[in-house]
Amino acid sequence: MNLYNTLSRKVEIFESIGDEVNVYACGITPYDTTHLGHAFTYTCVDILIRYLELRGLTVRYVQNVTDIDDDILRKAKELGENWLELGNRWTAHFIRDMQSLNVRPPDHYPRATDVIPEIVHGVESLLNAGVAYESGGSVYFDISAWPEFGKLSALSREEMLPIANERGNKPDDPHKRNPLDFVLWQRRSSGEPAWDSPWGSGRPGWHIECSTMSTQILGPIIDVHCGGADLCFPHHECEIAQVEPISEKKPFVRYWMHAAMVYHDGVKMSKSLGNLVMVRDLLKTYSPDALRLYLSGHHYRQIWSHDEGELIKAEEIAHTLQEAVTAGGGAGKLLDANPAWAAFSAALDNDLDTPEAQQVLFSLAQKILEAASLGRRVAGAQDALRRMGQVFGLRMEEKGAEARVIENWNKILIRFS
Repeated sequence: MNLYNTLSRKVEIFESIGDEVNVYACGITPYDTTHLGHAFTYTCVDILIRYLELRGLTVRYVQNVTDIDDDILRKAKELGENWLELGNRWTAHFIRDMQSLNVRPPDHYPRATDVIPEIVHGVESLLNAGVAYESGGSVYFDISAWPEFGKLSALSREEMLPIANERGNKPDDPHKRNPLDFVLWQRRSSGEPAWDSPWGSGRPGWHIECSTMSTQILGPIIDVHCGGADLCFPHHECEIAQVEPISEKKPFVRYWMHAAMVYHDGVKMSKSLGNLVMVRDLLKTYSPDALRLYLSGHHYRQIWSHDEGELIKAEEIAHTLQEAVTAGGGAGKLLDANPAWAAFSAALDNDLDTPEAQQVLFSLAQKILEAASLGRRVAGAQDALRRMGQVFGLRMEEKGAEARVIENWNKILIRFS
């Protein structure tokens, strides 16, 4: 299997260290979800995991929820709602959307507030390593003390600053030495939740939440770290900087996998622009299988735009697949699914080429329908179609999501109810 690695900027042979593959995906900041961009990212990760499992590997998957953050506090203040209740409500909403889309749940779903003591310890370690400094009750990462800062994004300092500013950086903070230095521990502001620390009452910075949660559960080296392409900088760049200076084992991440942005009417879909297409609204008209096929009809690294016409075609394909797995065959010549299996595997081995793999799926469905009409034996090919479809999270003739999807997401849901 070959997978593009953002760090090396090339497609590499994917090799796990052992029989277990560790996967981490940056989760939502829960204050208005789930839009099509979210769905694209998490269904891409879902396909990766399902395919690895199909290949016989055990996957240990962690996805977090960023339940304390500037954005969620701002939104809670706007609505006059408790920040924790707001986060719980939208996290529950997201989980139900993932169940509707038949997305395999993570094995661990930590929230940032679960690991405050571990974050404090990590900040202390970075201070001791000489790559951080305390100023004004906050602690900052000193990018000048880490020459490798920028190796993931390959951006110059001049290119970094405007992007960082768009994504939460405060360049005019008087306590910073450099406008690009990022906060590890943030001094308490009036009316905000806070925790005790050696530097005074405050809360963690955004970036250190993910690096702490991932390493606490998966250890110092992660096989695949996933997220939207907009997280490459500054979030993932900062994660590397927070882990590698204090870790004896490197690299922190072996393969960085980033899902492309989704556009709508020519503009990147985002909360700030208010041009979101919500999954729950689409599911009022289209089936979950159609939405899964629509999403996987785009390669995970290619930017694409929402197109209602493509979604209608995806519903037609979903109907064809359902007809194929329920068609009655005869006792005639066996329809051999082995060539389809080979083509399907070759497509996904080629950097998760889901559009090509989906075409194999559709072609096999058409062959099953044709063979069944001629009285040929198609049961084996139908089983192959079902198993291929499972990699895409499709249910075909089954109603509702898989039992493991419902059950294991429900276990997580209890914590946010």
